[in-house]
Amino acid sequence: MRVALTIAGSDSSGGAGIQADLKTFEAFGVFGTSALTVLTAQNTTGVAEIAEVSPSFVKAQIEEVLKDFDVSAIKIGMLYSREIIEVVKEAITGLEIPIVLDPVFISKAGSPLLKEDAVEAMKGLFKDATVITPNQYEARALFGYAFGDSPSLEKIFETPTSVLIKNHILEMEDRKISIDQLFSGRQKRVFQTPYLETTNLHGTGCSYSSAIAANLALGHSLEVSIQIAKEFINAALLEAPQIGNGPGPINHKAGGAKVMR
Repeated sequence: MRVALTIAGSDSSGGAGIQADLKTFEAFGVFGTSALTVLTAQNTTGVAEIAEVSPSFVKAQIEEVLKDFDVSAIKIGMLYSREIIEVVKEAITGLEIPIVLDPVFISKAGSPLLKEDAVEAMKGLFKDATVITPNQYEARALFGYAFGDSPSLEKIFETPTSVLIKNHILEMEDRKISIDQLFSGRQKRVFQTPYLETTNLHGTGCSYSSAIAANLALGHSLEVSIQIAKEFINAALLEAPQIGNGPGPINHKAGGAKVMR
């Protein structure tokens, strides 16, 4: 069985963070391990409190997992502070395995999940990542990105790794399409699925990036992993459990059942 490691925060409501990552790994038949960076007291309506794990303990968790398991892929999510980012950077430098970096800045309910002084430090992880998966807000903060803006696209192309920008909505005459754009080298590839009108978006970013990591762990190429992950999220949204008073979680089990047939 392949093994994946998630380095991310805990979501007490179970829909995002390491809880979503581990559910996603399991949906793809990948054994999930974890290193906690922060604890959050939250639900679907927002984050009430954040307790940062000490950088030394984050380091210890990563080291113990890598010491004992043959890890086939790593997903990095919420890191929260510059100090934790530096510890993670040290831990992943030189690893010759796929690494998916989801630069988590803000929750679906609008709560900040990264300290302001940590944005520049986050860029220090880029060179060791296989792919970075920012949404449009995060891409704007990291690269000055705007859809179709040539200077910001040039900045993305200069990034020392692949960049997958999520969540463009393309309106057609009779339907809407969800589009993600992969910038790799000097090439651009577009991935699409039907756009679903839903508020059940809690943990979609976490689950998407961990689905990419799971498929990289299974030996798929980056482009194939992204396509499978996008179809997984689409299927998981279709079967969302309709729970919580804010943006609800997705159905990881249903998503896995659809794409693993």
